[in-house]
Amino acid sequence: MRITSELWVSALIRRAFSSGGFAAVERRGAAEAGAIFVIARSRLGEQTLFGPAPQATYDEGRPSERLFAELLRTTEQGEIPSRLAKEERFDPDFWVVEVELDDALLRELVPITTP
Repeated sequence: MRITSELWVSALIRRAFSSGGFAAVERRGAAEAGAIFVIARSRLGEQTLFGPAPQATYDEGRPSERLFAELLRTTEQGEIPSRLAKEERFDPDFWVVEVELDDALLRELVPITTP
């Protein structure tokens, strides 16, 4: 059984802060099953948007964990909000969490897969 989106986001934020990083909720989605998008910002100004991995990347029909895929990597300020605006037209019940973490901690807290 997969934990709720709200609990997953809460755990991400607590673990980020306890590890010396930063995390903030930019947008609250559906508490039970809203999709989660993570914006990772580097100290050099690069931003990476991670979103839910495609269903084909899971080994089972009803996965118990969340997997993320890199959707966009940029240094331009308007690209990620533009991508999220498109997502909002499709499904408005999603979460956006912004984090500033080192790469190792990001990969530990946000399970990333390659589609």
